[in-house]
Amino acid sequence: MGGVESHCEELLPRIAALDPDVELEVLARRPYMSSETGKVGRVRVTALASPKGRSTEALASTLVGILHARRTGADLVHIHAIGPGLAAPLARLAGMRVVFTHHGEDYHRDKWGRAAKLMLRLGERVALIFANEVIAVSPSLAVRLKARFPRQATKVRHIPNGAPSLSAQGDPEVILNKLGVRPKRYVLCVARLVPEKGLHLLVDAFSRSDDPRKLLMVGGADHGSAYASGLLAQASDRIIFAGVQPRSTIAHLYEHADLFVLPSSHEGLPIAALEAGVSGCAMLLSDIQPNLDLGLSRHHYFRSGDAAGLQAALARSSDTYAVDPEHFRSRFDWKKIAAETRRVYRAVAGR
Repeated sequence: MGGVESHCEELLPRIAALDPDVELEVLARRPYMSSETGKVGRVRVTALASPKGRSTEALASTLVGILHARRTGADLVHIHAIGPGLAAPLARLAGMRVVFTHHGEDYHRDKWGRAAKLMLRLGERVALIFANEVIAVSPSLAVRLKARFPRQATKVRHIPNGAPSLSAQGDPEVILNKLGVRPKRYVLCVARLVPEKGLHLLVDAFSRSDDPRKLLMVGGADHGSAYASGLLAQASDRIIFAGVQPRSTIAHLYEHADLFVLPSSHEGLPIAALEAGVSGCAMLLSDIQPNLDLGLSRHHYFRSGDAAGLQAALARSSDTYAVDPEHFRSRFDWKKIAAETRRVYRAVAGR
């Protein structure tokens, strides 16, 4: 569904392979699961009851997960994102140690109202105070957390998201034809249909241009929203909304795109951009700090929120935005990230 899920899918099987004497269990939300249990490598996936609702789902499912972890004798709980971070005190009260990964300052997301943003800020503060160790996915985020929470600074460390190596499956010609695009004749964006991804900006800039390529938007909405409906209403022969696609299909889409664009106003460390980069796809990004943390040259960025600037950038040759996949493989290596996270687990668990 999103970045946290992709993060765990890449990270946890690698940790399990490094540490065969440790049992890892992912506590999933039952409405999104096709079965009660499953396995990914040596990682067990257990589906637990969870409500479906934009404002209550994350925290409620985390509380259910912590109670399950306590009941089954878990030593350590790894909580992801600041909304679920509100439950960190309960995990500590239940006698478990806590690792918390901060994936981004979600209170900056446009979709949340004032009350929700206050709760997210509280979740961030509570998680920083009660977690035994805190992982920040971008270096700039780690710096900000240490500055804002100086008493907790010693427990904050930067461990990035990694660059996944996607496995392409199926016939690319069949896949592209089904989606209505041709190789190197489309601009690709992979993102959830939520305001902070800036998709309205991309659609507006592309609509105003006479770009001969097509715009292919891959991703779905977490929940039905007026924003997503408004975007989908702008679908045309030139602007294609492909919905959620399997990662095996997305691998082909990165490989054959002329350009990948991510116009976000908010990110943690963007996994879609990492996927595009390791696939060697030319890349154009908004100039928010988490995108700058990817370490690309300045010409790969346009001013966030500037539709005219994005339109001008799209008019340039995609060769302008070429990237070196090795930059992403070496700097955002999941194998190294798994080894570093494993050391955090062992340190927190006292092993």
